[in-house]
Amino acid sequence: MLEIEQLCYRFAGDHSENMKFDLSVGAGEVLSLIGPSGSGKSTLLSLIAGFLKPERGHIRVHGQAIEHIPASQRPVTIVFQQHNLFPHLDLFTNVALGINPSLKLSQQQDQVIIDALDSLGLTGLENRKPGELSGGQRQRVALARALVRDRSILLLDEAFAALGPALRAELITLVKALVERKQMAALLVSHQPRDALIASDRTAFIHDGRVIAVQPTRQLLENPDLVEVRTYLGSM
Repeated sequence: MLEIEQLCYRFAGDHSENMKFDLSVGAGEVLSLIGPSGSGKSTLLSLIAGFLKPERGHIRVHGQAIEHIPASQRPVTIVFQQHNLFPHLDLFTNVALGINPSLKLSQQQDQVIIDALDSLGLTGLENRKPGELSGGQRQRVALARALVRDRSILLLDEAFAALGPALRAELITLVKALVERKQMAALLVSHQPRDALIASDRTAFIHDGRVIAVQPTRQLLENPDLVEVRTYLGSM
């Protein structure tokens, strides 16, 4: 579903070697991205989302190139570690903004929001403000807002980093099930390799702006054959 081919990027004023990415993600798959800080994981997500412009290369969704399409028109939605909810709006309204910023919704769209909240275990909390929710519930709201946008590509940039291990595992498992059911393609950036074990059959390792390995997750983490991966994992 998602193909990244020879996608090159260089930060302004940086004369070092280009970042260059090659990657593919199938429908219904959560592909985890791991690697050292500064290796290019979040940069790759920003290129896919349209926040950064590549020097060259292609981003294809269902075979259609999207690298020249404005960010707002791409079939992509992204969830960050900071949930970016509006504190003065209730849960339902925060999610509704993902469909239409004007908040003029049809009855069918109202039902889409209700279904998204139900799928994330938020039924009955529609009228609460973000300040009345736990950290895990706020992140569920951010996920619900992403899901109602009905985009085929889901990007998760350290989306669960602020949560404890048990809650993080619970939400990753939930997201994996939703991605499979909706046949989306998802990329999960995490500094916790164990997140990849929960989320992904395959994991990509990024080092110095390159995808240097894409392997079955357990193989990559438990029996790495690259020194860069062994150095990153340490004594895990």
